[in-house]
Amino acid sequence: MNCKEEKTKNANEVKLEIIVEAEKFDEAIKKVYFKSAKYFNIPGFRKGKAPIQIVEKYYGKEIFYEDAFNEVAQEALEKAVEEKDIKVVSRPDIDVKQIEKGKDLIFTAIMQTKPEAELGKYKGVEIEKIEYPVKKEDVDHELGHMQEHNARIISIEDRPVESGDIATIDFEGFADGKAFEGGKAEGHELEIGSNTFIPGFEDQVIGMKIDEEKEIKVTFPKEYFSKELAGKDATFKVKLHEIKKKELPELDDEFAKDVSEFDTLKELKADIKAKQKEQNDQRAKTETQDAVIKAVCEKMKVEIPSGMIELEVENMLKDIEQRLSYQGLKLEQYLQMMGKTEEEIKKEYEPQAIDGIKSRLAIEAVIKAEKIEATKKEIDDKMKEMAENYGKKDDKEFLKNENVRKYIKQGIESEKALDFLVENAKIK
Repeated sequence: MNCKEEKTKNANEVKLEIIVEAEKFDEAIKKVYFKSAKYFNIPGFRKGKAPIQIVEKYYGKEIFYEDAFNEVAQEALEKAVEEKDIKVVSRPDIDVKQIEKGKDLIFTAIMQTKPEAELGKYKGVEIEKIEYPVKKEDVDHELGHMQEHNARIISIEDRPVESGDIATIDFEGFADGKAFEGGKAEGHELEIGSNTFIPGFEDQVIGMKIDEEKEIKVTFPKEYFSKELAGKDATFKVKLHEIKKKELPELDDEFAKDVSEFDTLKELKADIKAKQKEQNDQRAKTETQDAVIKAVCEKMKVEIPSGMIELEVENMLKDIEQRLSYQGLKLEQYLQMMGKTEEEIKKEYEPQAIDGIKSRLAIEAVIKAEKIEATKKEIDDKMKEMAENYGKKDDKEFLKNENVRKYIKQGIESEKALDFLVENAKIK
């Protein structure tokens, strides 16, 4: 394989001309033929048994060109990029110049490359002080959650439904006189006041008695995810089967003993406060770092290639898709619920993608300017920590994995760069 590199008229863009030897391209054609021979049905030959020359004559000699190109081009391009040490940030724009059996394969690939940021002022940038002191109501709020989690559920038989009760109901919904999909359930437990149902529904359950049947009229919100129901009036036929209520435990020393390793409520409160302080301090640290890097980016000059933004947005969508999968949803369903197209979502995420790219480029520029390095010990220690977390404590191959070590090195150096910027910032 031979490769020639040339600059284009555009900044952060490179053009490679790659030549794959005729012998290698012909081998790829044969490989593709053997993979696909079983699909060819030619008169006079058993299916899949026609020689390559006959197949080419019958279907045209170009029949295998596309697949053969795909067989060799990706490997050749990756090798060329590695040899030229090009930091590619976009998909290649391929143009085939010559493709023919018995001849060298010649193609060009235009790719956008990683830009280098020009730092402006990065030491002594001014930011507002960020802190989150733990308040009494924060501790009380957490205690309330613990009460809820340890509440007893008791049945109520001597009164109608009140706010805060859990009502067990059957219901069926009708719009325009017809039952609609997803509008029916039996034995559904609804906490009154939780606002988890259509606005106005829970209020009308209040006052119902056990075994009572009632028609409840509501209007679906205009922004409701189902376009067929959005803004429509609906009637629900409801039957109440059971009323239950949460009985919260008393906040005392006995409660502390039951829910924690502490003997007194005072000790439990102190522990909650300490944990919340740790969380708040970490939040303040992260937001301070974000504020500093934002200030650095504002004074930095960089031209971000469009392909780099596109890939960043696509990676963000993949993250969303993965998170949705944990909830049993697909991206298409989410887009339908949001009433948006994939292109609209991509456009919305562009500013966030650009900010993320700028932040990374700024950190890399600071690492270079300040000659920040991760020591071997720091990398080894982090590798051991990661190995333990992944259950690979004694896995020597993992501990020596260069790709993992490179990832760890970048992470340590980025954290050091952020610490450097914060230490040198003017915090008002």
